[in-house]
Amino acid sequence: MSGANSAPRAGKSALTVILKRELSSFFAGPVAYIVSALFLAFSGLLFFSTFFLVNRAELRGFFGVLPMLFAFFIPALTMRLLAEERRSGSIETLLTLPVSAFDVVMGKFLAAVSYVAIMLVPTLAYALTVAVLGSPDAGPILGGYLGALFLAAAFSAIGLFASAVTKNQIVAFFVAFAACFVLVILDQFLVIFPAAIVAPLDWLSAGSHFESISRGIVDSRDLLYFLSVTALFVALTVKTVRERREI
Repeated sequence: MSGANSAPRAGKSALTVILKRELSSFFAGPVAYIVSALFLAFSGLLFFSTFFLVNRAELRGFFGVLPMLFAFFIPALTMRLLAEERRSGSIETLLTLPVSAFDVVMGKFLAAVSYVAIMLVPTLAYALTVAVLGSPDAGPILGGYLGALFLAAAFSAIGLFASAVTKNQIVAFFVAFAACFVLVILDQFLVIFPAAIVAPLDWLSAGSHFESISRGIVDSRDLLYFLSVTALFVALTVKTVRERREI
């Protein structure tokens, strides 16, 4: 598995080596291509099916469905990152090399986020379509893609943590999907909760924070939310991997 074959070469950090190997492994197997193709197919279908009906030069429809698409497709990309290495036993080999648990986790995390960013590149065709057919406001489009990167980072961290706590990729997928799904839809069900906890639950909603950024409003509170979720789950994953090293 990536990162388990040899120690980092001189002059290269362990994190950089793991990042490059994990990113290469995405392109070496069919799963990432299948996930990317399905993501683009669903996002394109959902975007164009409503774009001409709404008759507005904007990407609101695309960004409206993006959190739900990410909740499904990002766990599908991250489910193997540590679960497969645990299943095959290569994680033990990797942890005997002169690399830290932080290097392992951050290398895999950055590879996942980088691949999602690459996966988003073809969707710029939607922005081009909107620009050709109208005069869209650039703020919401730029904000939407910025928010997409922060959302991808948070969901990748959640997916990586789920992959660290089980040897079964399918279990890792469903755990991460469930967590991401709840964060996406949480703000839609606030009316059923007591008023005293509505505000805290609203802050926990990834959907509401992403929606705010995708409107072109870059609020430090939204950025802090995504950075906090990402840092929390990266830290939990590092702790999980470190504990395995000490066993």
